[in-house]
Amino acid sequence: MSRALDTAKSQQSNSGPIPPFVAGKNKIINGDFGVWQRGTSLTPTTGQVYTTDRFLALRNGTGATVTVSRQTFTPNAGGNPTNAVNGRNYFYRQAQSVAGTGGTYNLMEQRIEGAVLAGQTVTFSFWAKAAASLTLPQIDYEYTIGGTNVSANVTSNISITTSWARYSYTFTMPTYSGYTPDNTSDFFGIRIWYPSNTTFTFDTWGWQLEAGSSATPFQTATGTIQGELAACQRYYYRHVSTLNAPIGFGSNYSTTAANTYVKFPVEMRVSPTLVASTGTSYYVFVRNGGSDFCNSFLVDVANTNGMNIYNGTEISGTAGDAGYFALANASGFIDFSAEL
Repeated sequence: MSRALDTAKSQQSNSGPIPPFVAGKNKIINGDFGVWQRGTSLTPTTGQVYTTDRFLALRNGTGATVTVSRQTFTPNAGGNPTNAVNGRNYFYRQAQSVAGTGGTYNLMEQRIEGAVLAGQTVTFSFWAKAAASLTLPQIDYEYTIGGTNVSANVTSNISITTSWARYSYTFTMPTYSGYTPDNTSDFFGIRIWYPSNTTFTFDTWGWQLEAGSSATPFQTATGTIQGELAACQRYYYRHVSTLNAPIGFGSNYSTTAANTYVKFPVEMRVSPTLVASTGTSYYVFVRNGGSDFCNSFLVDVANTNGMNIYNGTEISGTAGDAGYFALANASGFIDFSAEL
């Protein structure tokens, strides 16, 4: 056997990707947790909140303190599941430092667009560890077809140790009876449940959902860092979040209004909603002969390729004057969401 094949077998045993890359094998986007457009340390509230790209945090109850954060592997450390993976060595951490009360659900989920892998045998796999031995109540899935939501259990009572280990589960996907192609609100979601009303720290990496009855070496959905970012931006795009960052060229539509057009880097799933900060003097419009600060933006027109946004009450100037908008507060941001 050649040295190259020996190396390939070694990479397989470490669950690293080996060539050739199989495009689309992994149906989960950002399974290596490399993309964090919303920030790298987040405190999701109760209800349904997106954290790292494409992943939801969902919980109820009161009084809990939860932090989701990006963590970094030590390169080539023993037991590190990314030793054989080309890319960024990040993983996902959920820490519930205050237990809270009254919680009946607490989970993380990725929702996959459409009727994926209908009726097929599939395997869901992931790496995980915990700060102390932890029992996850269950792994299940849900899907929504034509507004009807269905859920089913995959497995229960998963014991997570304090060392990295890979977990995999094989099941049959639903057939999605009544599915209509191109229904933009339909999805399949794979979910890991946490215990409620207690404290814990859970780390995970390498989420993969693939056709077949066994877990193959992990690879991302697209195979490249830039590909994963573009795949994430189909659902969510952070345009600016840095002080003084330019938002876009614009003009005075009238003496009291100015607008700017934002072109998205990729076509989004559906025409998105504007998700923008609001605050005193968060934005500035710089034009011929002066500038105006404003507090917020509204949507003029939008489609899957871009959006025209404007402020119509806090701007002065001459209709037709050219200028540009910029972010004027370090707490400000402009995002666009087409999430499921």
